[in-house]
Amino acid sequence: MPRRRAQLVRQHLENVSRSVLAKYPDIVRSFARGRNGIYALYRKDRLYYVGLATKLQQRLKQHLHDQHSQTWDRFSLYLTIGDQHLHEIESLFLRISKPRGNTVTPGFVRSANLLPDLRREIRGRQAAELEEIAPGKRSKEKKPRKVKAARIPSGKQPALARYVTTRLPIRFVYKGKVHRATVLEDGTIFGHGGQRFASPSSAARAVTGRRTYGWQAWRYERAPGDWVKLDEIRR
Repeated sequence: MPRRRAQLVRQHLENVSRSVLAKYPDIVRSFARGRNGIYALYRKDRLYYVGLATKLQQRLKQHLHDQHSQTWDRFSLYLTIGDQHLHEIESLFLRISKPRGNTVTPGFVRSANLLPDLRREIRGRQAAELEEIAPGKRSKEKKPRKVKAARIPSGKQPALARYVTTRLPIRFVYKGKVHRATVLEDGTIFGHGGQRFASPSSAARAVTGRRTYGWQAWRYERAPGDWVKLDEIRR
């Protein structure tokens, strides 16, 4: 049986003339009263402004008379269930569309910027290509790093042993820093401080210094760019 998709937008009203809000404010107010959501203002079919509000009817009414009052002629309204992710959604919209009326580009709460990783990967690829084209003096090979063995109770196997057959890179964003590790073929995790861990939680605790539920903390790349909680591998 297919899983039911989680719902965010409960009701929406799109591409409505500004005159409706001016002439029939009570109708729009009845739709938006006490509701959370995202709204968008347009001018001649071009996006001008995106905003979020926990009291949508008040915000729309304000835009009829504030500094944006003469800059839009149509609006859209998206009523959401709760407000847990509204700030993140607004940030995503603004960073993608860059409306003229929004002067500030907000950041995300804890998202890690992959640009440094991209640069590092490209430099590594270019170095390999350069070595193939014009071999230089080889540097001395580094001695393999000693890896501490994972502590696994007698008669038990690593928590991930039944879910992996090849190496699986994972990562954990903690206090704005990306911590990386690798699930090895035997299910142990090679990570923080060159140690091996028997479970995601013990690997996460080595990062945070306190008890941490690793199945939710660590993420793996289910598809290119799609990093999901490690707990998904058990479904």
